[in-house]
Amino acid sequence: MIIPVVLSGGSGTRLWPLSRGLYPKQLLPLVTENTMLQDTLGRLDGMDDCSAPLIVCNEAHRFLVAEQLRQIDCTPSGIVLEPLGRNTAPAVAVAAMQLIITSDQDAHDLVMLVLPADHVIHDTDAFQKAVEAGYMQASNGKLVTFGIVPDQPETGYGYIKKGPSAGGTACEVDEFVEKPDGATAAEYLTSGRYLWNSGMFMFRVNQYLEELEQFAPEMVMACRKAVTEARKDLDFIRLGVESFSASPSDSIDYALMEKTTNAVVVPLDAGWSDVGNWASLHASKAADENNNVVVGDVVLEGCDNCYAHSTTRMVAAVGLSNHVIVETADAVMVAPKGRSQDVKRIVEHLKAKGREEVSLHREVFRPWGSYDSIDNGNRYQVKRLTVKPGAVLSLQMHHHRAEHWIVVTGTAEITRGDETFMLSENQSTYIPLGTVHRIANPGKVPLEIIEVQSGSYLGEDDIVRYEDTYGRAGRTD
Repeated sequence: MIIPVVLSGGSGTRLWPLSRGLYPKQLLPLVTENTMLQDTLGRLDGMDDCSAPLIVCNEAHRFLVAEQLRQIDCTPSGIVLEPLGRNTAPAVAVAAMQLIITSDQDAHDLVMLVLPADHVIHDTDAFQKAVEAGYMQASNGKLVTFGIVPDQPETGYGYIKKGPSAGGTACEVDEFVEKPDGATAAEYLTSGRYLWNSGMFMFRVNQYLEELEQFAPEMVMACRKAVTEARKDLDFIRLGVESFSASPSDSIDYALMEKTTNAVVVPLDAGWSDVGNWASLHASKAADENNNVVVGDVVLEGCDNCYAHSTTRMVAAVGLSNHVIVETADAVMVAPKGRSQDVKRIVEHLKAKGREEVSLHREVFRPWGSYDSIDNGNRYQVKRLTVKPGAVLSLQMHHHRAEHWIVVTGTAEITRGDETFMLSENQSTYIPLGTVHRIANPGKVPLEIIEVQSGSYLGEDDIVRYEDTYGRAGRTD
């Protein structure tokens, strides 16, 4: 039995301003109409002996992940929430332990297929054939990694040197090699003995834990305690926070694969990319006759080899070559394509200044829908709320602000103090400071409300929750 374990905990800072801390690249539709997470799950369709996936994600992304799974009719075996990132080795360890707890099969029969949620693979058939080859090796007790057949002397990836044949298409792993310089990468490509390290793995559940315990016993101990302390919260599995935080932070490569004598690599030639920066995203999408990739309302004149992305308004450029232009509602980023790795430095500057643009887009998603901050000024803020059919906001109160609500579309059920009443289109109400209130959408179409806030402090942390359908009572997310 193959159990896909999808790791969806990354932040994707090099793809800012589209990718944000609370809305990272794996949750964005960057290459197809589906998000990268949805595409990762979609390429498993049709595989034999493949069970429901287990998702490991950041706690802050839980509702977005659950909604994206619902959109593609994917019912996971579980969604494990990481209270903080500890890299891939602990994430896979807690997934393995959770599978042992919940599966009715012997752990020797469970083979994990570990997939990052933010990869592009154009040839699904080639991917599935590589997984079949990996399954044969993993079933025989090997720790399998998938190596990408290189097509250029790439300096942004680590490499795997192939050893003797291990049967079929697989080879023993001779060594893992850090990111090389240009000349060394060219030598690797010419030799034909090196593959890019993809970060995808396959192994039996019990074998991963046994070998990891040999090389990283403190990690296994902390993860085991975190799983023992885990609790169910709606459809999510919350790990023990202090125990998981105590785990050393390390990748599967460093913690295990570079130390074991039991590793094999299966070559994968399937149009793969980890979409690690804007240049690699440009290479992953269809370009025009001038090798420009445009998304949204974009007008280019005399430009070549550019990636231009518009989200909310027209973007126009003249005479640019090898540039990236990305526009969102609250930010515009322009950079030479060759410097796209350095976008993370912009994120570091913004983070140091405490700017919200690091974490949030102007439109912020919540389990009940979303809100878009339309305008703000001294002592006021205007938002557009969109509430999904059947959804309900928490019963809450604010210490520092009052609110006016105007229904634009749909019907709202309003709780205000001891009152409960309905509002339809073009009707409004006022929520005085300190009054307990709630919005619900009892209808079958999205409810849109314009909310005007006024007061001395308008931050999102001025929320006192009394009741919440989504288990957030006492929280501000």
